[in-house]
Amino acid sequence: MDKTRFGTVLVVAVLVVQTLASLVWNADATLTGMALAFNLVAGVSAWLFTRRGGRGAWVVAGWCAGFAGWHVVGLGELAGWWTTGLDAVFLVASSYQLSVVYQAVLATAAGFAVHLLLPRRSAPGV
Repeated sequence: MDKTRFGTVLVVAVLVVQTLASLVWNADATLTGMALAFNLVAGVSAWLFTRRGGRGAWVVAGWCAGFAGWHVVGLGELAGWWTTGLDAVFLVASSYQLSVVYQAVLATAAGFAVHLLLPRRSAPGV
């Protein structure tokens, strides 16, 4: 499996997990709606990316970078490194430990997807 395909699989996995978590654990309808809207747009971007044969990776990598940043903010909030007032948004099933693992796994997966999807210049002579 090449890096672009693996990156796309990571994007889809992050979107599915994040959508399910938003539907199952978030009690606030406004935040759930916003999360679903962002996930839908990111899903459409990923779908268009795969239909175009890997062209336009900057858009999907940008969405992944946004998701990675969001989950890093969640980790910092849960760890007490900063206060955003969004601590209830980052809690998963009202469990601190599960929330930390969830935020760490999704931040890592989204960050790694950015690494895999960013276009690279080919080395001279390759």
